Amino acid sequence: MRIALAQIQSGTDPSANLGVVGDFSRRAVDAGADMVLFPEATMCRFGVSLTRVAEPLDGPWASGVRALAADLDVVVVAGMFCPADDGRVTNTLLATGRGVDEHYHKIHLYDAFGFTESRTVAPGFDPVIIAVDGVAVGLTTCYDVRFPEQYVELAQRGAQVITVHASWGSGSGKLDQWTLLARARAADATSIVAAVGQAHPGDEIAALGPTGVGGSMVCSPTGDVLVSAGAEPDLLVLDVDLESVEKARDTVAVLRNRTEFAQSSRAQSLR
Repeated sequence: MRIALAQIQSGTDPSANLGVVGDFSRRAVDAGADMVLFPEATMCRFGVSLTRVAEPLDGPWASGVRALAADLDVVVVAGMFCPADDGRVTNTLLATGRGVDEHYHKIHLYDAFGFTESRTVAPGFDPVIIAVDGVAVGLTTCYDVRFPEQYVELAQRGAQVITVHASWGSGSGKLDQWTLLARARAADATSIVAAVGQAHPGDEIAALGPTGVGGSMVCSPTGDVLVSAGAEPDLLVLDVDLESVEKARDTVAVLRNRTEFAQSSRAQSLR
């Protein structure tokens, strides 16, 4: 499967950002991609009122992404914001194209490093896997990457590829943490991890919130970085080796060992 990671720099105008999605998606399709991944907050960057821009999943922005994916015959996964029932919004990934029509609401909210995402964002609760041309792809967002159990759960449910869509906060050591965490989650789940982030927007905008550091990458099932971007907008295109997933799971076997250990522990507790 050939995937593309679109490391873009979102602005505050959803219509303009939809145009960027179109431009990068066309470039990805021209390069032969089956799936193109966009960052968290593709619809609108952080640092402004999210309730002002939030739209339902059948609203004009999501409908525009669906039409684009259908026209180009490619799977597009992009971050947006939807109204929640309690007055907050959801931090949502829309996945569409080639028979896919799914969404994932971010489970782990960024209540860390001086930010409290849960004040304005309602959490999701359900892990999500989509099928892209028969390949199981798990979806995650930004702060999720600090929670290995979510990645193990997705792998145990059959995901061979797991995506991370981020608008990572800048600061001392943060880019190193992003790289370390993506590599670790790939090794935890013995899965290919495709981690796409917002490009760095410059220090002035970066001071407004978690608006991106760049550093998008694809990691092998053993945690090696296969391809990576710098801080600027970029498009990474890579053929992912799905056989490497099965080979890693046979060799390292952490998923199988975890299940065997859990079964053994339950058996011991029943004695």
